[in-house]
Amino acid sequence: MKRSILAAIMGAGFLAACGPDEPVTVPFEAVGGATSQMDVGALLNAARAANGLAPLRANAKLTAAARAHAQDMARTGGFSHVGSDRSRPSDRVRAQGYGYCYVAENIAKGQETPERVMQSWMSSAGHRKNNLSPKAAEYGVARAAGDYWVLVFGRSGC
Repeated sequence: MKRSILAAIMGAGFLAACGPDEPVTVPFEAVGGATSQMDVGALLNAARAANGLAPLRANAKLTAAARAHAQDMARTGGFSHVGSDRSRPSDRVRAQGYGYCYVAENIAKGQETPERVMQSWMSSAGHRKNNLSPKAAEYGVARAAGDYWVLVFGRSGC
């Protein structure tokens, strides 16, 4: 099982947008739900373990920030780290009450499974850097209708 997870992570994928607060250039329905979120978290932590890094903990506030941005992109058809209200990842996590010293965000569009979205992110240098950042301690992930994915990384307090 571990080999199949790692093989899925290392496969080629679809390019998305990435980076801490860097701008890059539909109605929301619950898509994927907790299972997709847990799967992305498991795949993320498997990639981190394979690279000698500690696992990240799921965080409800980061998940809420990810969900809000995924919903916004799905509703507006946008695809950017800048929300329709001009918010950036740091603004969105602060709005959820998350005090941070590190925040980064991966977004993706069109991948139909957690495995495919992780393949995409691990195949992109910027996303891979976020996934494997030793600065991150927690994460939140969300998926919206139309396969809009958002993965937010954070470290609180510091």
